Amino acid sequence: MAEARGSSQTAWGVMTLRAAHQLIDDAPRILDDPVAVQLVGEEGRAALSRADSRVHSPGARTLRAHVVIRSRHAEDRLQAAVSRGVDQYVILGAGYDTFAWRQPEWTHALRIFEIDHPASQAAKRDRLSAVGLGQPENLIFAAVDFEHETLRDGLARAGFDFSRPAFVSCLGVLMYLTEAAAYGVFDFVRTLAPGSEIVATFRSARDGEEVGASPLAQAAAAVGEPWLSQFDPFALQAKLLADGFSVVDLVSGAELEVRYALKRRDGIAPGRGISTVRAIV
Repeated sequence: MAEARGSSQTAWGVMTLRAAHQLIDDAPRILDDPVAVQLVGEEGRAALSRADSRVHSPGARTLRAHVVIRSRHAEDRLQAAVSRGVDQYVILGAGYDTFAWRQPEWTHALRIFEIDHPASQAAKRDRLSAVGLGQPENLIFAAVDFEHETLRDGLARAGFDFSRPAFVSCLGVLMYLTEAAAYGVFDFVRTLAPGSEIVATFRSARDGEEVGASPLAQAAAAVGEPWLSQFDPFALQAKLLADGFSVVDLVSGAELEVRYALKRRDGIAPGRGISTVRAIV
């Protein structure tokens, strides 16, 4: 019998990076996320305060910037989608995402679906309960085990309306999927109602580098969450356009830096390569 999968350790690490941004980096914050600070708890906050040299290294600042900027970018795109009438938000591989607990006024009609593996979602719900955070009225938890059901089936079970467009975020997820499964995510979004949109991050292929060669990939593999795919950005764009998306935009780290992190004194800036794609049905 296969061993049951546990909750994601990398998801907890991502949430800790968002908390570190609130506690360590200069104001204004790229992403205001006080909920992440609550979730890490006193022990987590103390650990961050003791890790001075590690959290302020160039690599740590770049990684932290990537994490908060990708969330800020997705949420800005979500706001634009809501302004044109989109009222469903699907967060794939939600992990410890906190958007539902810090919603701005413009989300009042939004239905939010958090999709994650049952073990990871259960761990998150336990942590939320431990810090006294309940479930927002417009949030639907949809635990989906992809070994036993499809994303479409999981969303249907959660009450998703397939006749209406949706905004889908897929941040820090695709590299954990095979190439075929990653394209399957885009194939699913392409079947949604016209006007639906996805913002996704991916591991950008580098000349001659294996997908699991980077220190981050090796660290993920060490906790049982190996990276499985990477993409040439322009080949990805061409395929998504050929598959039928009406708009496919690549967003570079350099562009995101200009938009969110230009001239910051704390040195927070993302890598400058292309690792974000936006596609509209």
